[in-house]
Amino acid sequence: MTKHIFVTGGVVSSLGKGLTSASIAMLLEARGLRVKMQKLDPYINVDPGTMSPYQHGEVYVLDDGSETDLDLGHYERFTTTHLTRQSNYTTGQIYQAVINKERRGEFLGKTVQVIPHITNEIKEMVTQLDDADTDVVMTEIGGTVGDIESLPFLEAIRQIPLEVGRENCIFIHLTLVPYLKAAGELKTKPTQHSVGILRQIGIQPDVLVCRTERSLDTSDREKIALFCNVPLNSVIEERDKDFSIYEVPLSLQANKIDDLILKRLGLPASPANLDGWHEILHRLRNPEHEVSIALVGKYAEHRDAYKSIYEALDHGGIANQTQVRVQPIKSEAIEEEGAERLLAGFDALIVPGGFGERGIEGKVQAIRYARERNLPFLGICLGMQCAVIDFARHAAGMSDAHSTEFFRDTSAPVICLMEEQEGVTDKGGTMRLGSQPAKLTPGSRAAAAYGCLEINERHRHRYEFNSGYRQPLEQAGLLIAGTSPDESLVEIVEVPDHPWFVAVQFHPEFKSKPTAAHPLFAGLVAAAITHHTSSKPANPS
Repeated sequence: MTKHIFVTGGVVSSLGKGLTSASIAMLLEARGLRVKMQKLDPYINVDPGTMSPYQHGEVYVLDDGSETDLDLGHYERFTTTHLTRQSNYTTGQIYQAVINKERRGEFLGKTVQVIPHITNEIKEMVTQLDDADTDVVMTEIGGTVGDIESLPFLEAIRQIPLEVGRENCIFIHLTLVPYLKAAGELKTKPTQHSVGILRQIGIQPDVLVCRTERSLDTSDREKIALFCNVPLNSVIEERDKDFSIYEVPLSLQANKIDDLILKRLGLPASPANLDGWHEILHRLRNPEHEVSIALVGKYAEHRDAYKSIYEALDHGGIANQTQVRVQPIKSEAIEEEGAERLLAGFDALIVPGGFGERGIEGKVQAIRYARERNLPFLGICLGMQCAVIDFARHAAGMSDAHSTEFFRDTSAPVICLMEEQEGVTDKGGTMRLGSQPAKLTPGSRAAAAYGCLEINERHRHRYEFNSGYRQPLEQAGLLIAGTSPDESLVEIVEVPDHPWFVAVQFHPEFKSKPTAAHPLFAGLVAAAITHHTSSKPANPS
């Protein structure tokens, strides 16, 4: 029978349930188990696709086109689990499904209620992942214990052990043990209250993972174990990691959390082989090079808006044994202060995706600076579109070139709305989404980086390169380095006589892992190393 692990969080939000869940799943995979992962989010939005990056961070897109929570990025980066739209459900989706059933007459004669109808729908969403090829389903419950919106999810997972057997389920609660400087000690009371709320609901945690900035001593762990009704060895310390998030799995393993889980669920497993993970940390701790990369974006001050970008740059650094220092720069600041002032001294530039007109001209200026000064550059989605606008304006003589997203009446609409998007009025889930095939141009930098001529990458956009301008831009020197198989959509553009100027319509960051850096990010970091080395003043003989 498939076993179930449920991960909840208490005391405060942003404790890192997604990272902890991914780390535990990675350890279980290393022990030879087959794991599926899932997150249940309590917000009423159907998905995060229409939510502001300031509130929610990035929207993580899966191969099947699902717009999901950013924690699913951790799941994919840390594990080999295949995620689908069944891997992320929201309150909005659950209620929508139940209401659709009611409209079809499936509840005729019944009053539709939170219990049992909503909770039954949640249980169905969890247990549908059970199959003969899955040893463990790990389900993370979003939000914080005590939130009103989380109650139906907690009630549903309380019921699941009654149906599949308590011996087939384990509850892991992530909590905070804060350090009060004035008192000079750690405080366990918030954790006691958090677990108390769970127990009132009917859930007794089996394992407590305690986030803390200082080590728990024996008396702290004993107090937590006693008042929270768990064995002493089930109180797991998870100290803040100042160096890298990739330390988390090894820290949890050192505290034997994988052994606890396997014993509790009665699962046989082989010894863990984490040599690859140790090698990642060795490379991070012992870099041979150091480069600085400017990230120019609309949401530059909000790191989670570009979560996968930052991670992919780290992966590129791991592949090149290089310390990558990323400096976020607001694109509006480029407009106000100029690219020359803000970008001087960097070894590379990356312009990520986004929506809306604010800061567009700053992105275009930044890209022009990189193109004209041979600064390695990677543009992603809107970053690619801004690269086309820059090239059209400043290399092809189309001074009015723009995107119709921002200037409908431009005389040179080099970026335009996709034909399939004409007439679309709904905002949620209506873009070109998910994995799409592309073919690469032989001899291009992209083809060299990938080492092949056929790829599949994930998309999230409404606007595209206007193919009506393909010929004049190519004549001006722009290389179309990748297209859709029927050549109707331009996927990659390059400037051939530039050290590294690559811009893509898709989102390569979603397919990068610490164990397998995406080739475009590895290529950008390698180009940054070359730029850094060549820009150093020569040593006097």
